[in-house]
Amino acid sequence: MNIAEFLNKNVKRFPQKASVGFKKNNEWKELTWARFQKTVFKTANALAEAGVQKDDKVAIFADNSPEWMMMDLATLCLGAVTVPIYSTNGTEQVEYIINHAEPKIILAGNEEQYDICHELLSKSQNVELIISAKSSFKLKDKSITLQDFIENTSDKFYIVERTNEDVATIIYTSGTSGIPKGVMITHGNFQDTFDKHVKFFNFKNFEGEHSLAFLPLSHVFERSWTLFCFSQGAKVSFLENPKLIASALVEVRPTTMCSVPRFYQKIYAGIHEMLSAASPIKKKIFAWAIENGSQVSELKRNQQDVPFLLNQKYKIANALVFNKIKTKLGGRLWFMPCGGASISEEVTKFFDAMGIHITVGYGMTETTATVTAFPFTKYKYGSAGKLLGDSQIKIGENNEILVKGSGIMKGYYKNPEETAKVFTEDGWMKTGDAGIFDNEGNLTITDRIKDLMKTSNGKYIAPQPIENMFSNNSYINQIMLIAEDKPFVSALIVPNFETLEEKLKTLSVTFTNWKEVVENEKVQKFYQELIDGIQSNVSSFEKIKKFILMPADFEIQNGEITPTLKIKRNIVLQKYSDKIDTIYNK
Repeated sequence: MNIAEFLNKNVKRFPQKASVGFKKNNEWKELTWARFQKTVFKTANALAEAGVQKDDKVAIFADNSPEWMMMDLATLCLGAVTVPIYSTNGTEQVEYIINHAEPKIILAGNEEQYDICHELLSKSQNVELIISAKSSFKLKDKSITLQDFIENTSDKFYIVERTNEDVATIIYTSGTSGIPKGVMITHGNFQDTFDKHVKFFNFKNFEGEHSLAFLPLSHVFERSWTLFCFSQGAKVSFLENPKLIASALVEVRPTTMCSVPRFYQKIYAGIHEMLSAASPIKKKIFAWAIENGSQVSELKRNQQDVPFLLNQKYKIANALVFNKIKTKLGGRLWFMPCGGASISEEVTKFFDAMGIHITVGYGMTETTATVTAFPFTKYKYGSAGKLLGDSQIKIGENNEILVKGSGIMKGYYKNPEETAKVFTEDGWMKTGDAGIFDNEGNLTITDRIKDLMKTSNGKYIAPQPIENMFSNNSYINQIMLIAEDKPFVSALIVPNFETLEEKLKTLSVTFTNWKEVVENEKVQKFYQELIDGIQSNVSSFEKIKKFILMPADFEIQNGEITPTLKIKRNIVLQKYSDKIDTIYNK
């Protein structure tokens, strides 16, 4: 079955119910299922008239928006293949994907994205038309606005039948190293993933939920989650600029949302930073609230009743402390899938204590996202949860996690060599992640195998758990450990510039520019003491001996981090090799 069939199903069930939310002229608006379906069908007819046929490619290079999803679903309705491109990609990355995937048509979002696409027209023999999602700037040749593209087309359309083996999308991995590979995900991969979630979580009346899509739709996590929400009839609101997430949460008040660990780490660090400046009585109240909240969450996790007196204390803790934090998150969030990187046990427990449960999970682009996840109860802190559906895991050489199941990709597009490398002879897919699988069926990720570092003294360092420990601090925004073939561990540290700027006052340091500030002796001493305190219980060979404070954030646009905010170690090591050399040559 074509996964886009949910359009017809939902229009029959609740035609006037809201399906899509979006912000226009500073006001949140919505489309009903009937209106949404008609616009998707008009787009599908326009694509067909433009020559797009079954198995042809249509690329999308845009930020999150209803237009993004309309083009995606219209492409799927036709039996064609969607090729998402990260909205933050530069010209070189976009050129690689366009030349490799050979799309006939590209949907461009803003003017900058449109200009990149148009610049590449002369270098591509396949792209016939660029469609602009916006009408606010002037277009050049071989271009048309989406509004004009679909204006005179019919809203009647018969969705093309597809089989489980037919490719629905090719997602190019942003990976922390190497050339992007086009992951082929089929209609069957998506549908089986949806079915697994329904069965695993046993959702009731999910059509009443409201998700906020703020992670990039070009990433498998947000894309799969959004399509799952739609498949169940839920409403999805699209946030174009993820930097506006704080205000959007209050305005949209979603009930569900997928996110990455960094989102929760920042909230955790921010709360503790505010707490450090609070009065002694407020600190005591907060500690009391967390203590009671932890007792309640532990009982609920183990499916045990909460005693009356403890429940009354928890209600007071909610009124005095927790509700204020929940209100800043919109006040209605209850289901929050979290993946893309590891998250510390400390952060997960902290949110649980406040009654904000994070559903930790594990998956990859190649597995159509989720392989394991926390169930609602009996989950194990520090793990990545239990298997969903028919997913299977076994631990191979070097503790590598091997996976089988209906969510596994068809292969890498036009890349049989890399496809062969990732599969064993008996059909297990190598994930590149190291982990352990306990007797109760909980998967714990220990690290990326390729990220494991061996010092020149022969000691192995797993960076992620150590980096998470530091990232939970309010004065550290990003950190990358360095140890491979080195005599000791060092780090590149990006400060949280907002909290550091406040700290400068107490350090009696005058702000000039960030380069001078991070090199200031008092700031260096402050971070040295901070680091020593955080790693007091870390083994001596894992401790950071030296560090460099960076004057600016690692950026997606500079190719230094992935869209899920993971640092691209190889890129950063190469880019800042001179800085790193100074650490070891002093």
